[in-house]
Amino acid sequence: MMIWLTMYGNIRYAQMLTRTATFTALIAIGGWISITIPFLPLVPFTLQTLFILLAAVVMKRYAVLPVTLYILLGICNLPVFHNGTAGIGVLLGPTGGYIIGFIPAALIAGILLEKEVKFIGIIAIAAASITIYALGTAWLSVSTGIPFVAAAMIGVIPFIPGDMIKGIAALVIGKRIS
Repeated sequence: MMIWLTMYGNIRYAQMLTRTATFTALIAIGGWISITIPFLPLVPFTLQTLFILLAAVVMKRYAVLPVTLYILLGICNLPVFHNGTAGIGVLLGPTGGYIIGFIPAALIAGILLEKEVKFIGIIAIAAASITIYALGTAWLSVSTGIPFVAAAMIGVIPFIPGDMIKGIAALVIGKRIS
């Protein structure tokens, strides 16, 4: 009852709540969708980052809300991570740094996208991707004991082409939605 009273007549709050729920669901669904590119057959791409970047384009700095909620749902053992995995163990595993990197990436991209500067969309998407790569690679290196450069070769280089496509798609789709 209290939520309804505070939402009644407040369009911005209702939009924020709706967008948060929608993007949380899309990010979770994106973890279930794996795409394999023919010239990189061993590297499956999920659509989680597409929806995180799309949330940043649409929600700006508030994109941190659905991303954080997504991670909290996964920590609470809801099967929202890649291929239905869940739990704190996923975050402590080799890919946990990439998942945790989603939060600052969404915030950085969202804040940058609030500015009216030429090419800011490309800069924001690149900054978000670099943030995810840096945190993910650092944690991959620490959790597996492999050198940072080797972790980058495994956890960054093969994903750059797909992430570039997802970044462009997020910008194009997000501009149409907004």
